[in-house]
Amino acid sequence: MKFTLVELWGHMGIFARAIVGVLFIMSISSVYVVIDRLFVFYSAWTNSKRFGEKMAPILLSGELERAASTTFEGKTGYLGRVVNAGLAAFRTAPKGDDDFIIETVARALERQSAREVQNLKRGQGVLATVSSTAPFVGLLGTVMGIVTAFQQMAATGSGGLGTVSAGIAEALVTTAFGLLVAIPAVMCFNWVQNWIDARAIDISESSNEMLDGVSRALRKRRLEGDTDDADAS
Repeated sequence: MKFTLVELWGHMGIFARAIVGVLFIMSISSVYVVIDRLFVFYSAWTNSKRFGEKMAPILLSGELERAASTTFEGKTGYLGRVVNAGLAAFRTAPKGDDDFIIETVARALERQSAREVQNLKRGQGVLATVSSTAPFVGLLGTVMGIVTAFQQMAATGSGGLGTVSAGIAEALVTTAFGLLVAIPAVMCFNWVQNWIDARAIDISESSNEMLDGVSRALRKRRLEGDTDDADAS
């Protein structure tokens, strides 16, 4: 017997082939998730960057009414959805209580931020599952393959390494497949996690800038109100 993949596959039992099939499905699932996240991340980042470049000067100036009335063509990305949630809370909050307005906007930003981070994490569980279980799935095939090899040796009544070498080689192939599936999945999982962590920081910074803008807008409104009262008196 030649120890090639074709020869090994031909001598594999039903259980070993089932293990390889499961590992193949796991690898396809992880590849699909990675490709999907690449498109989603690129689109979300470019849209958010375009939104931030247009909205940041308005928020820094404290012109919340102008920011709320600004329209954008196309998608605004995760950053736009978070900021728009804060602007919507600012518009609907009852006037007169500045602390309550800031708290309302902060809660709206926090809720939307959590949703956006969760959306970015979609599919990450698949990578985590594949990276953590694929080696054990392969090891299961190896254990059962070795058991089968020794059963064949006992049935033939002959011993020696030559008798069981083919069976052990078949068994070890499943472990190799498991590692080949798990290692890229671990690397992709870490990359996705690092990217999401970086975007979470962006969202947090933008939320804080939004709250600063709300504070400046309320202060400006309060000063204008005081000026009007002084003129009236």
